[in-house]
Amino acid sequence: MSLGDEHEASGGYGGTGQTRTRLPDTGSDPYGTPRRPRSSSRSLVTVVGVVVLLIAAIAFANRGDDDPSSTGTNPAKPETTATAPSGQRPVQSKSAAGIPSGFAQNQEGAESAAANYAVVLVSADILKPARRPEIVRQVFDAGRVSELERNLDQVYDKAFLDKVGLDANGNAPKGSTYVSRTMPVGTKVTDYGGSTATVEVWCTGVYGMTGESSQNPVTSDWFTMTLQLRWADGDWKVDSFSQKEGPAPVNGDNKVSTSDVISKAVEEFGGFTYAR
Repeated sequence: MSLGDEHEASGGYGGTGQTRTRLPDTGSDPYGTPRRPRSSSRSLVTVVGVVVLLIAAIAFANRGDDDPSSTGTNPAKPETTATAPSGQRPVQSKSAAGIPSGFAQNQEGAESAAANYAVVLVSADILKPARRPEIVRQVFDAGRVSELERNLDQVYDKAFLDKVGLDANGNAPKGSTYVSRTMPVGTKVTDYGGSTATVEVWCTGVYGMTGESSQNPVTSDWFTMTLQLRWADGDWKVDSFSQKEGPAPVNGDNKVSTSDVISKAVEEFGGFTYAR
């Protein structure tokens, strides 16, 4: 589930103006038919509702970040390069919260930190009241922790959790699994000053609820997160972050998996520690 994204339908295929027709699969699927449900008004309203709520969440959580000095704009910014391995060990350890830490104080370390922080900031755990303080204190600069904890607690309140199908503790109903996985595709440093950095992280991800009665089936998304980082207490910390949609490729013709298959995949496939 991405924070602050907006979905936009594009007409045509590859800019040719042509359209593609896909016949529905004949096999039964308790999770819903493969592509047609996404055009139903109820499913569309559910997804749009979640997206609108998350746009409000990211704006509320980061209000007060309008300081021009933290926008990351720099007329003399260095040219960006494609993400490639540096050969350096990116992370020395992980915190008690299981979040990578110990990044190098250089551009590669800032990119590694941004990629890993993007994953945790758009995770299912951030919606859990018991887990959220750990994440905020580990990821954010100490000067921003109290403010962010208050804002996120207000944003992800019981009313919000009800709308996405979770209980007050951020847990999915029995027999269902709430999915929010983010996978960085690449990183780009747009500003670097030794103790500060602005990093864009291009991501894809999956979000939604598994289960036969789900009104918000697991779907995919593409978005870019921009993280303002600061070197503090011997590591990179987030000062603020924002998000925009895309770049998004044309959807493929993969057969949509059933709810059970998605739930099993989430349980069996672990995540990665990302590095520049």
